[in-house]
Amino acid sequence: MKFYKFTLIFALTCFLSSCKNEKKNDNLETEMELNDEYDNEAMNKNDEVKEIAFNLESKSDSSTSGKVIFTEENGQVSMVVDITGATEGKHAIHIHEKADCSSDDGKSTGGHWNPTAQPHGQWGDEEGYHRGDIGNFEADAEGNAQITMTTNKWCIGCDDDNKNIIDKAIIVHEGVDDFTSQPSGAAGTRISCGAIIQ
Repeated sequence: MKFYKFTLIFALTCFLSSCKNEKKNDNLETEMELNDEYDNEAMNKNDEVKEIAFNLESKSDSSTSGKVIFTEENGQVSMVVDITGATEGKHAIHIHEKADCSSDDGKSTGGHWNPTAQPHGQWGDEEGYHRGDIGNFEADAEGNAQITMTTNKWCIGCDDDNKNIIDKAIIVHEGVDDFTSQPSGAAGTRISCGAIIQ
């Protein structure tokens, strides 16, 4: 009788222990699944591609217009600007501090975007440059041009005020940026404007 009693207790103990292990395994599997979901969400967030596109409108009685596309992927922002209607030759292009193209002369956009309080200069200059100092481009005989640029110093809608280009503006100038005159390179009249807004 004692033997049967011992056998029954032993079997019951093994059964309960097995149930506990199964429950632990179930919990572990569930936890692993949740971790995988979080990892996938983080990866998807890092792989997210952001894009913003807008038109440039003529200013200061010019006929210069165009289209701008910013794309952010893997921590890099690429800019493509297609210009039409410009006079043949070199012109300056910058990012300005306000997304406001309401004035006829484009001056409602304020000065160059310069969140790091650097002197004006050429992009990459060791002595300093504005985050909006894109530089010069050359329009052909038909008034067309394309400007491309890629940098990790910009972002689209991030929390870093030193990098976020949203609520700024693209300005095309009639003249050439000399990269030395302060605070704007003596680039002259603002002939085209586009607001960078989401």
